[in-house]
Amino acid sequence: MAEVVLSSVSKSFGSTIALEDVSLTVPDGAFVVLLGPTGAGKTTMLRLISGLERLDAGDIHIGGRKVNTETPAQRDVAMVFQQYSLYPHLTVRQNLEFPLRSPILNTAEDEIKRKVNEVADILQIPHKLDNKATELSGGEMQRVSIGRALVRDPSIYLMDEPLSSLDAKLRTDLRVELKRIQANLGATFLYVTHDQIEAMTMATHVGVLNEGKLVQFGTPREIYENPNSIYVASRLGLPRINILPSEIFSSSAAGAVTTGMRPEHIRQGSGASAEVVRVEHLGDQTRLHLTLQGHEITTLAEPGRSYERGSEIKIEPKDPLYFDENGNRIFGRSI
Repeated sequence: MAEVVLSSVSKSFGSTIALEDVSLTVPDGAFVVLLGPTGAGKTTMLRLISGLERLDAGDIHIGGRKVNTETPAQRDVAMVFQQYSLYPHLTVRQNLEFPLRSPILNTAEDEIKRKVNEVADILQIPHKLDNKATELSGGEMQRVSIGRALVRDPSIYLMDEPLSSLDAKLRTDLRVELKRIQANLGATFLYVTHDQIEAMTMATHVGVLNEGKLVQFGTPREIYENPNSIYVASRLGLPRINILPSEIFSSSAAGAVTTGMRPEHIRQGSGASAEVVRVEHLGDQTRLHLTLQGHEITTLAEPGRSYERGSEIKIEPKDPLYFDENGNRIFGRSI
């Protein structure tokens, strides 16, 4: 595995800026997740690292080696695309074997067999090995696509929303397996997703992109607890963070225009009066949907307490986040 370093990387497609002056270090053995909406530049970053796109400016180093002019094969990366890419005329076994049979890897036959069988077990498709790719479901095809990367030992695994087409149970199972594989191999992963749960449970580091710029990079806990803007705060957390005008509450920070409150960071019993709109029972927790002076709020119910729709409760922030008029974080004390 290898450390990957992007230095002042930029890429445009015509007048559209995909990435602008991005510097990022993916540590050796890390599981880095990229978050951001469609068009933020996540997939472009993967394609630049893999060599499928050319840089407009900046440098990319893999394992200390500058790779700007190298071909994808020379860079020794494995990429899993959002849409599965298999050879339809080959069986599942042959698709999984294909990367290992390249002249560059020159893998021994017994090693090919061992790796293919191991990956097939991990992906729950050993019974499909002799099926043609065209005989598979969409979810099975994506699993084979992931398997084609996992059979290799590249410098870095690049994954572009690889679990998005799978059903919920399999997505959960593979999330656990991918993290286990990454940890056991000490592999370097750069992983794109829109799924906040994937980011929180799999990542060692999270990079948040916005309109082609890297706006914050840190551990999932750092991103969640200390976001530097409303934009970043909204990337992690389900339900999403509540954003309200600061004047609603008696305490605030100097220069604060809005106050951010995670659902678990709202204290009940004192403060401003809010109306209960809906009670949502989820088994392990109960969510309260409130309105406060025309603003919607989601918080968590107190254990053992019942709530009636239309009733009123008093709430106030606990460990709130404050933001200025531009949505940037204010790291100040309440006043």
